[in-house]
Amino acid sequence: MLVIKRLDIEDARSLIAGARAKATEIGVPMCIAVVDESGQLIAFERMDGGKITSTIIAQDKAYTAAGAKRTTESYGAASQPGNPAYGINSAIGGRLVVVGGGLPVIVDGEVVGGIGLSSGTPAQDTQCAQAGIDHFLASRLQA
Repeated sequence: MLVIKRLDIEDARSLIAGARAKATEIGVPMCIAVVDESGQLIAFERMDGGKITSTIIAQDKAYTAAGAKRTTESYGAASQPGNPAYGINSAIGGRLVVVGGGLPVIVDGEVVGGIGLSSGTPAQDTQCAQAGIDHFLASRLQA
């Protein structure tokens, strides 16, 4: 029997809380999206001051990370001219994102979802996404 582990709304809230705390700490209001293993949106937050254009970008970063089971940043070099994934960013209606800020959420070795952030630099977005995952995983250990 196949048992699929998946994120629920409380998990998404935990991921967002950790990402929001880091964004507040570094002084960059973010758009934060959490999706399930199939890339479907579970929860979204646009912090006060988060860029309007970043609402869709954050969701697409989370979608890419969950669906591809890898970081969005990892597509950066691979998607350049002459490389194996050249042009992949135009796939799926342009939803595949090739800049940092989208991370898969992995539990017990399985990708159970993705988190995507946008409004800062790619490095800031990634840092806050990782903080969300760290917070989520730490809260699971305490439960």
